[in-house]
Amino acid sequence: MNVIENLFELPQYSIPFSEKSVFLIKELNKLTDYHYRNCIPYKNVIRTIYNNNYGNSQSLSEIPFIPVRLFKNIDLKSIPDSDVLKTLTSSGTTSTQVSKIFIDRETSLLQTKALASIVTSFIGSKRLPMIIIDTESSLGTASGMSARGAGLVGLSNFGRNHFYALDKNMQLKINELLDFIEKYSGEKILVFGFTFMVWQYFYEELRKNNIKLNLDGYLIHSGGWKKLTEIAVSNDIFKEKIQEQTGIAKVHNFYGMVEQVGSIYMECEKGYFHSPNFSEIILRGSDLKFSNKIGEEGIIQTLSILPKSYPGHSILTEDLGIIHGIDRCACGRKGVYFSISGRIPKAELRGCSDVYALAG
Repeated sequence: MNVIENLFELPQYSIPFSEKSVFLIKELNKLTDYHYRNCIPYKNVIRTIYNNNYGNSQSLSEIPFIPVRLFKNIDLKSIPDSDVLKTLTSSGTTSTQVSKIFIDRETSLLQTKALASIVTSFIGSKRLPMIIIDTESSLGTASGMSARGAGLVGLSNFGRNHFYALDKNMQLKINELLDFIEKYSGEKILVFGFTFMVWQYFYEELRKNNIKLNLDGYLIHSGGWKKLTEIAVSNDIFKEKIQEQTGIAKVHNFYGMVEQVGSIYMECEKGYFHSPNFSEIILRGSDLKFSNKIGEEGIIQTLSILPKSYPGHSILTEDLGIIHGIDRCACGRKGVYFSISGRIPKAELRGCSDVYALAG
């Protein structure tokens, strides 16, 4: 049994940071070497930016990283085209500015197992009746889907008897929703949606129609905080209003990205995101130097040992975060716990502007 399979056997969030870092460094070094040998653009980055210094990192901060925006400019894959099972795309400001992530069967299986390990540690292993705050048409196809579609497919695995709560015009199907809730009265229900959609198309519609639900279950949501921040809706207000209107007290946000599908960072009961067993975050300053000081803001670098089909194991994001502690969260989960504080004001990272040309 390999390292990743062993991790799936352990309770999620059960490994202290110091112990976890040892095997993560070893596995990430292996992945760096593998992608160096199998992905020419990635090899060009390592040779030019890192002077061919790779595969022997002694700490997580030494693992070579690539900026997340690189996935919008170049096709990065470490497998032949014939092994591509599906291609995931991120959302973008234009139709051409999207990340493309190439997934093979092995990576897809690892991502699915990882997501299951994380989510079931919060909601249990029993599949629950599920309300999805989206339209069924958002799923895409098996061979190609957006980040939104990938999120819907991934989270739908934890539910049954799925009810898509929005029609093709993004209108809440109120009567069908009430029928669904009545049908599963007495059972816990899982609700999933993207944050702003949950607020605008679910909460706001219920409020405007003076409908209060009495749901017992879980709401899992992610993304779209920029729009809510603009209308002064904080995470605490979001949870308060959702519980007031729907009855759901267990609301869990998660931080994740299409560039590292499966390696999501779930929000605990105390309001912090947690690194799972097979992933980690570190922070860097505006000069891109390692800066993991507790309580100080930095640029988030995500590390994951899941990506096999593409070099997505060490990514510098365009998000800002704060590490609040390690191994001591009041929720009882081990490892790093953190919060997201925003986006980099100017997303072009200093020191990385020449990576795009060098990777070609």
